Amino acid sequence: MFGMNFAFEVPRGPFRTQYRCFSVSMLPGNEREDLEQGGKIIMPPSALDQLTRLNIVYPMLFKLTNAAANRTTHCGVLEFVADEGKVYIPYWMMQNLTLEEGGLLQVESASLPVATFAKFQPHSVDFLDMTNPKAVLENRLRHFACLSKGDVVAIMYNNRKYEMSVLETKPAEAVSVIECDLNVDFAPPVGYQEPTRPQARTQDDDDDEPMDVTDLIPEPQGFYAFKGQCNRLDGKKRNNSETELMKPKLDYVRGIPDHDYEIGTLRFIRNSKPKKDDANGKAESKNDFEAFKGEGQSLRQAKSNKK
Repeated sequence: MFGMNFAFEVPRGPFRTQYRCFSVSMLPGNEREDLEQGGKIIMPPSALDQLTRLNIVYPMLFKLTNAAANRTTHCGVLEFVADEGKVYIPYWMMQNLTLEEGGLLQVESASLPVATFAKFQPHSVDFLDMTNPKAVLENRLRHFACLSKGDVVAIMYNNRKYEMSVLETKPAEAVSVIECDLNVDFAPPVGYQEPTRPQARTQDDDDDEPMDVTDLIPEPQGFYAFKGQCNRLDGKKRNNSETELMKPKLDYVRGIPDHDYEIGTLRFIRNSKPKKDDANGKAESKNDFEAFKGEGQSLRQAKSNKK
């Protein structure tokens, strides 16, 4: 009996292959709009077989490189159903890589740290019309696997596409956004202008002629004298100054402020007529009370009463 020990060497090393790149709109079969709303690609079945033999750590993340333009980005994988030798990626990702349909794309496996912070800059001020932009972005980032600094990502909201530049990512320039606690910040959108504030009053404004407050008093209603039209006896035309009707104006009386006013109280002030003068020509006082006005009584009896 002979004992035979067979040892199969497990291949180690990174996954690195070149494919012909096409946009997801060129994928055979029914049109799938969800493929454009994320950051994942579709690879051929042979890539899955090779990745399994290489013992790639999950989640599978990849670095995409366009060697002709020296442009790179990062992504995840959604399915392995593409034709052999082809990969299908979102169109916004092709724009970041400056790739055309059928261009050569190098795909290699990557290991990225978990994201903790990302800062975005919208490309349109219409992004501010959203009620809660952070909640919308958090929901759309579920379709992404990673983010790279300098990329321009696209999200769909209310049947409209919004593009945003990735200005900053932490703790690295390329991070994974799968199952992470991500803090999001926004820079002012491209073309955004701060609202203009009203200018402060200058000294010249204070030198303006004060307004005539008598013009604010309503015109008297009813009859008042000399309201009719006038004509000249010599038959000449009247001047504009002569045609102006002299309307009486009420005298403006400025109110006296109540410095003792308390908030929440109502005070009713009634005008009372002054009291008439008495026979001696002295006006009655407003308050009839006078101290010690009653008749006095002595406790001692007079001497005449004792007799």
